[in-house]
Amino acid sequence: MALNTPNEGTATKAIEEQTSKIPSVVFLGAAVAAMGVSLTLKCLGKDKNALFVGQWAAPFLLLGIYNKIVKTEGHD
Repeated sequence: MALNTPNEGTATKAIEEQTSKIPSVVFLGAAVAAMGVSLTLKCLGKDKNALFVGQWAAPFLLLGIYNKIVKTEGHD
């Protein structure tokens, strides 16, 4: 824990304990699935929907990184 870092609340700890149980491959799979669905929608000519779904990949990957950090470093 870094110096001068405020302690996390009990809600944050409870959420991190539950989300750390999710395998990392779930987040990677969700990102790849979002890209696949986006490609399919693009091929079907639904450009706006394809862009919307395609933007989900980055947040899924970021959630996976956060999940991995919580698993390896733990919480407060």
